[in-house]
Amino acid sequence: MADERRAIHAYLTAESHEVWHRVSEEAGMSLSGFLEALALDMGANPPDEGGLPRWNEIVKTARRIDAQRRRRGAAA
Repeated sequence: MADERRAIHAYLTAESHEVWHRVSEEAGMSLSGFLEALALDMGANPPDEGGLPRWNEIVKTARRIDAQRRRRGAAA
């Protein structure tokens, strides 16, 4: 892993924020460690090449959330 680190910033619903932190805490890991591990897995098993069985569904859900947020932003 490279020594250079970069910040990631995202606005989440309060519920999603709590889930991320609760799952990380229950698993005994930091949220940043969790995100790093997910990135490593996605790099090794890209969703568009099959990845893990759930990645395609997760990507579809993420795209739907992004589209909903863009529509809300355009209406404001």
